Amino acid sequence: MMMPYAVRVHEIGSADKLNWEEIQLKAPGPGEVLVRNTAIGLNFIDTYYRSGLYHTALPFIPGSEGAGVIEAVGSKVREFKIGDRVAYVDPMGAYSEFLLRPTERLVKLPSYIEDKLGAAIMLKGLTAHYLLKRTYKLKHGETVLVHAAAGGVGQILCQWAKYLGAIVIGTVGTEEKAKIAKKAGCKYVIVTSLENFPEEVKKITKGKGVPVVYDGVGKDTFMDSLNCLSPLGLMVSFGNASGAVPAFEIGTLAKRGSLFLTRPTLGAYISKREDLMKAAHELFSVVKKGAVKISINQSYSLSQAALAHRDLESRKTTGSTVLLP
Repeated sequence: MMMPYAVRVHEIGSADKLNWEEIQLKAPGPGEVLVRNTAIGLNFIDTYYRSGLYHTALPFIPGSEGAGVIEAVGSKVREFKIGDRVAYVDPMGAYSEFLLRPTERLVKLPSYIEDKLGAAIMLKGLTAHYLLKRTYKLKHGETVLVHAAAGGVGQILCQWAKYLGAIVIGTVGTEEKAKIAKKAGCKYVIVTSLENFPEEVKKITKGKGVPVVYDGVGKDTFMDSLNCLSPLGLMVSFGNASGAVPAFEIGTLAKRGSLFLTRPTLGAYISKREDLMKAAHELFSVVKKGAVKISINQSYSLSQAALAHRDLESRKTTGSTVLLP
């Protein structure tokens, strides 16, 4: 039995509730492998579980994505072997030096994707994939609105949308982040601390609005986002960086032109292994082509996870962040 270190949460609350401690790990069982983590992705969803916005049983180890090397394999494992470089997204438990993973949820990393990059793109990149390719099949020439365009998912979404031929309007909180959004492929950038974004979107689209809004911010942007949509438009609320969207009267959708609303999750879109593999292949492909470039702008020691959470929640980070065991 191994005794690696991990970050564990025993009670929900602030970043101070992240504890660096030893855990017990058994040998891998049937269909499982032991992964030695080399890099772990940091995401807002990690803070949602820690704060109690999303619920899970206590105690738990946070973290949804990472990359590493297989150190041991259980029985009935055919597709993977010791020494393989792999990346994963879900189930939770990534904030650990070593962890057991079901092979159903693993993908092999190609040689051109280094470990830090593999850890940083699984959750955010696969999220961008389903948003652009499945939730709303983005068409060449369409204008779209992407909130938090300088964030981890935002930068990938904007680059990929531009690659698909879309005209991208991005929102950011500061003028400094506007430069990042422009670099990520936004034709137009709205600084929400200085401008009214629904008014600006209407100006840009000559009053028509956009067919789809990608909103990972949540509470602070939700209602105004509805005002950016054209009739029959789709509101995609895929995150809660500012807090959960409060209950609202569904008649609001009718009044604004028979709008559609979805609250998707990555887990539902990659629940089948074939969907996970296809999405990962397409993600790795656009990264290889250079159509999507990932900015890993911060890295922290895994034992410094609390500091990383505080910086993420106070909007001090841009692009992607990795934790290093």
